[in-house]
Amino acid sequence: MSTVQQPDPRDRPARLTVGVVGTGRVGPALAASLGLAGHRPVAASGVSDASRRRAEALLPGVPLVGPEEVLRRAELVLLTVPDDALPPLVAGLAETGAVRPGQLLVHTSGRYGTKVLEPALRAGALPLALHPAMTFTGTPVDVQRLAGCSFGVTAPEELRLAAEALVIEMGGEPEWIAEDSRPLYHAALALGANHLVTLVAQSMELLRTAGVTAPDRMLGPLLGAALDNALRSGDAALTGPVARGDAGTVAAHVAELRRHAPAAVPGYLAMARTTADRALAHGLLKPELAEDLLGVLAGATPDGPADSHDPENPENPENPESPESPESPDNPDNPGKGDTQ
Repeated sequence: MSTVQQPDPRDRPARLTVGVVGTGRVGPALAASLGLAGHRPVAASGVSDASRRRAEALLPGVPLVGPEEVLRRAELVLLTVPDDALPPLVAGLAETGAVRPGQLLVHTSGRYGTKVLEPALRAGALPLALHPAMTFTGTPVDVQRLAGCSFGVTAPEELRLAAEALVIEMGGEPEWIAEDSRPLYHAALALGANHLVTLVAQSMELLRTAGVTAPDRMLGPLLGAALDNALRSGDAALTGPVARGDAGTVAAHVAELRRHAPAAVPGYLAMARTTADRALAHGLLKPELAEDLLGVLAGATPDGPADSHDPENPENPENPESPESPESPDNPDNPGKGDTQ
């Protein structure tokens, strides 16, 4: 019994010619993915050496030309430039007459919907906003990561099916985002993904300072489990000293951070206060413990020691400004209450 061999997508007739304006980390990966779906990348623009290397790796044989020439050659154009560069780019392309009627113009900014493409729309372009909710490395692995990746999709109603079809062809999952919700949508992604990188990097630095030789190996299983639990259970997954109301432990954390990594204190305090609020609102943090905890956090200002709330050092609570007080700014070497918050 013979088996039916599935055709290679690259052997199918090309349906759209694809151009990329801005060969950063995102554009070449999306164009390469569209190429695998049967479309044909024909032109890209990039200035830096890194951009040129990315284009060569992900779009071999595709010529690098100027932005206007990319639009001249392509039926589907990916505008993959930084957010702040997008409005002037669109306006400039429209003014030069590079935009053609019926041309699909796709930007990948999370911040903007389709209104930013208004100058091109007036020139007859078909505007789409397709933002992949993914972090990119600028290497071929990005094409694989698009499988199952959610895309924030914004488009005119008459182009909605076309936008969603393009996302599906790239292996993604379309998620409709209203025009006026794009900034909030993008803020949510930045809060979850961009700030996560900062938190993990800080955590690894602190573990190295504490003597851990392989912080990545230590954090990997822990953070993987925490992320999985958070995605499954939301706030019910909160654990740790803040959610438990361990005020003394939190005070000790702040003291150690002040000593070894003072730049990390503001972030720790901000996240601890937010965690406490959410744990309290969801019944995880007992109100009688929340009072002590919030007192510690209120006293532990980013620029100075905590107040006299530390249960480990109750001495001298009445006059924190006294030179004898361990909280006094004139006595920074006293290893007392000011250092244990």
